[in-house]
Amino acid sequence: MEWRRSYGRAPKMIHLESNFVQFKEELLPKEGNKALLTFPFLHIYWTECCDTEVYKATVKDDLTKWQNVLKAHSSVDWLIVIVENDAKKKNKTNILPRTSIVDKIRNDFCNKQSDRRSLPLFSRCCSSLRMPWCSTTSWTPSSLSMWSTSGPGVSVPPGALDCWVFLSCLEVLQRIEGCCDRAQIDSNIAHTVGLWSYATEKLKSLGYLCGLVSEKGPNSEDLNRTVDLLAGLGAERPETANTAQSPYKKLKEALSSVEAFEKHYLDLSHATIEMYTSIGRIRSAKFVGKDLAEFYMRKKAPQKAEIYLQGALKNYLAEGWALPITHTRKQLAECQKHLGQIENYLQTSSLLASDHHLTEEERKHFCQEILDFASQPLDNPGHKIVLPMQSFAQLRDLHFDPSNAVVHVGGVLCIEITMYSQMPVPVHVEQIVVNVHFSIEKNSYRKTAEWLTKHKTSNGIISFPPETAPFPVSQNSLPALELYEMFERSPSDNSLNTTGIICRNVHMLLRRQESSSSLEMPSGVALEEGAHLLRCSHVTLEPGANQITFRTQAKEPGTYTLRQLCASVGSVWFVLPHIYPIVQYDVYSQEPQLHVEPLADSLLAGIPQKVKFTVTTGHYTIKNGDSLQLSNAEAMLILCQAESRAMVYSNTREQSSDAALRIQSSDKVTSISLPVAPAYHVIEFELEVLSLPSAPALGGESDMLGMAEPHRKHKDKQKTGHCMVTTDHKVSIDCPWSIYSTVIALTFSVPFRTTHALLSSGTRKYVQVCVQNLSELDFQLSDSYLVDTSDSTDLQLVPLNTQSQQPIYSKQSVFFVWELKWTEEPPPSLYCRFSVGFSPASEEQLSISLKPYTYEFKVENFFTLYNVKAEIFPPSGMEYCRTGSLCSLEVLITRLSDLLEVDKDEALTESDEHFSTKLMYEVVDNSSNWAVCGKSCGVISMPVAARATHRVHMEVMPLFAGYLPLPDVRLFKYLPHHSAHSSQLDADSWIENDSLSVDKHGDDQPDSSSLKSRGSVHSACSSEHKGLPMPRLQALPAGQVFNSSSGTQVLVIPSQDDHVLEVSVT
Repeated sequence: MEWRRSYGRAPKMIHLESNFVQFKEELLPKEGNKALLTFPFLHIYWTECCDTEVYKATVKDDLTKWQNVLKAHSSVDWLIVIVENDAKKKNKTNILPRTSIVDKIRNDFCNKQSDRRSLPLFSRCCSSLRMPWCSTTSWTPSSLSMWSTSGPGVSVPPGALDCWVFLSCLEVLQRIEGCCDRAQIDSNIAHTVGLWSYATEKLKSLGYLCGLVSEKGPNSEDLNRTVDLLAGLGAERPETANTAQSPYKKLKEALSSVEAFEKHYLDLSHATIEMYTSIGRIRSAKFVGKDLAEFYMRKKAPQKAEIYLQGALKNYLAEGWALPITHTRKQLAECQKHLGQIENYLQTSSLLASDHHLTEEERKHFCQEILDFASQPLDNPGHKIVLPMQSFAQLRDLHFDPSNAVVHVGGVLCIEITMYSQMPVPVHVEQIVVNVHFSIEKNSYRKTAEWLTKHKTSNGIISFPPETAPFPVSQNSLPALELYEMFERSPSDNSLNTTGIICRNVHMLLRRQESSSSLEMPSGVALEEGAHLLRCSHVTLEPGANQITFRTQAKEPGTYTLRQLCASVGSVWFVLPHIYPIVQYDVYSQEPQLHVEPLADSLLAGIPQKVKFTVTTGHYTIKNGDSLQLSNAEAMLILCQAESRAMVYSNTREQSSDAALRIQSSDKVTSISLPVAPAYHVIEFELEVLSLPSAPALGGESDMLGMAEPHRKHKDKQKTGHCMVTTDHKVSIDCPWSIYSTVIALTFSVPFRTTHALLSSGTRKYVQVCVQNLSELDFQLSDSYLVDTSDSTDLQLVPLNTQSQQPIYSKQSVFFVWELKWTEEPPPSLYCRFSVGFSPASEEQLSISLKPYTYEFKVENFFTLYNVKAEIFPPSGMEYCRTGSLCSLEVLITRLSDLLEVDKDEALTESDEHFSTKLMYEVVDNSSNWAVCGKSCGVISMPVAARATHRVHMEVMPLFAGYLPLPDVRLFKYLPHHSAHSSQLDADSWIENDSLSVDKHGDDQPDSSSLKSRGSVHSACSSEHKGLPMPRLQALPAGQVFNSSSGTQVLVIPSQDDHVLEVSVT
């Protein structure tokens, strides 16, 4: 028949087996009932009426009632069959085409069907079939499909219809063979195999009916039924009487004896199976084979029935037919039981006990079969029946405790699994065993507890996919590849040796195509034997979910993989051969370790800071008397506190105990007695350390005032910007578990940054010290001191700060000032040490006294030698300076002291009357308020005598209105070209001043208007340009020159003709 499928799928020709049943109205489907197995597909009305009058009197009314019943149940598929025989044809001499019964039925019924296409099929089966007891029934080839028979009160003896169908099938096949050659027959097997199958089925029905299949043979009742059927066949037709293998003779012979029936039935069955197989209809072939298996089982030949049942079951499993699978398994279980195949029978029984298509009583029966066998003593006590676990129970999930599945040697690991029992009754299991595979990886010694904790899952729960129905999966539904990278590293230097890719679910991918059929074959499941087993004894598995807990104590470090799960019920072992996904737990052996870390983000020098000591015992047991020996650092103290305590934890961070910490300190060593602790525990305690807060020594004045700052010592680390200076203190620690010392480094940050400056007021000198707090804490400063480390008796430092204590807040600065006083000639250099006490502002009274913060520096050339005074006068006749008008600038340079030691250099010249030195002055205005007109620099010869004065006049022009600061006046020592300790003019300045000459007269000044202000900045090198001598300049230190007009401003008023007023505000 044609199967028209939905969703745009192409139609497909299929073959379905059908039965003829007598028409009854209660068999018609109710509305909405579309049951496939009991649905009547085609209704046939059989009649042998050939007389018009009889048709009008009875048959027409009967057909009308039949049609009305079908319409009431929405059945539109029907067929009317008129049976005629030769005798009636001969008596019917005047048959008009328009008045025949066929035409009348066609006109009365076929033309009235408007809801579907009319397709009447009138089949006239000749009386040559000789069925006198079936005058109202005849065979039609198309009736071998999905049809049910219906007729008005037609009754036949049992087996008569089967005889008629058998003869009809063979008659048709014989006539086909007579009119077709072998090639045509072979090419049309798909169209004739249904007749062979139908004939086989009917012959089987007759054999069962006549007792030819029973073990004892037919009884008297069966023989009487056989005689009646043979008598009903009548005499054979003359045209086939001389044929040796006519259908009539085959049927009579098959019903004559048990041996003859078996021969004919087996021949028909095997021929049908071969034809189905040749055209690819494997399911139909297996269905016929299943009938053969049933035949062999009735004949008490289970060894012959098994192969057909296994073939049918394999086909049903491949296509996923649940109910046929269950039915075939029941037959197979019976066959295996008769054959004494204990292992196979128990395996099939476990599958049936977990099959929900069976009734509860049937499931309990098969479960009891397993339990009964398991309770029986075996001839070989050590023999085990190994069966797959899938049908017995399923592994649902697994939970580790600890959850990361990592445990140390000697530790206890708990594994809880959930098993879902498929059995309908509680089953007592003697033991549940997990086979564990142990492996030591090449780099397993590198797997510390910290490494394993980072690389293992934390929830500890592994879920297993639920077992699907025992049907094989298609290639498209296989699990995806689970590929992982694999690395092997060298144990010596941890370098990469090899790398690759491994597939972790290869056992799921490389199974045989129809491996599930092995469930019905001998299991072949191997029970692994190993030294590492997890065992749980005497467990009762209730139907549904059950929790089983395994406990194990780790003995050897490595990786443990759970491979197999086994459950034993007597001598029967149910085995899950592969646990997937992969389940592993790790056992590690850890070396003792000491770890020291600060509790704060950074340690501050000068105040007590807490440091945390963590001792991981590993495989070492801390005994009474074990201690840590710390070598004392030179600039770091370890503070001892009587109330210090140590906490002892297990590796899972569970508190075990606490104990007082005993600390003993001497000049060189600090001893810390450790509390007693078992292996694989953690000891934690805190200590206070104190680093001396001295700042790095500086050789000169600080860069805060634009002067050079020497580099710090190599041991200190100075970061760019305003960052704290850090100092490392290394401490050597001797541990009881090792003969080698452990060296740790603690980095302390100095919380302060200190700079100094030299201030002048004429000849009076002041030293300013700036302390900047770079930390996040607030401090209290007290007792600030500045002393001369050279212990000069004629020098006195007078503090100008009156407060003894002063707070310094985070990111803020505090300034301290001292005045320098001396009675005789001051020294050329002053070596100073600044110290100030400090303590955290938020802390309470500390138990120890803190060392003061110290800062050492040097001040050179601090005595004032020259006083520079500048003054600007308005143009004559004007009261104020105006923008755009030339004003007079007068610079007065005065010597304040006689010859001193610092004056004795190459610039000093001696005459008959006095000593003199050459100076170069320069007037610059970096703020661009003034335009210097004419000469802006010059060289003068300055007598080295107190109150010696030199005046310089020049013209300047104010560019803006307002109170303008005076231009800057700078002084340089003018050294001869052979001086080795001076700076020289850079090449650009020399080229711009190639006409510069030195006049011996002090009043003569070279024309240097083209000399730019950058001429005051020179590189420290000594060379000559084109062989010519070059003048050399040396900047006077800031302490030797005092600008008395610094900060003076001049009022400039705007010009009267200015349209745009520009005012400079400073």
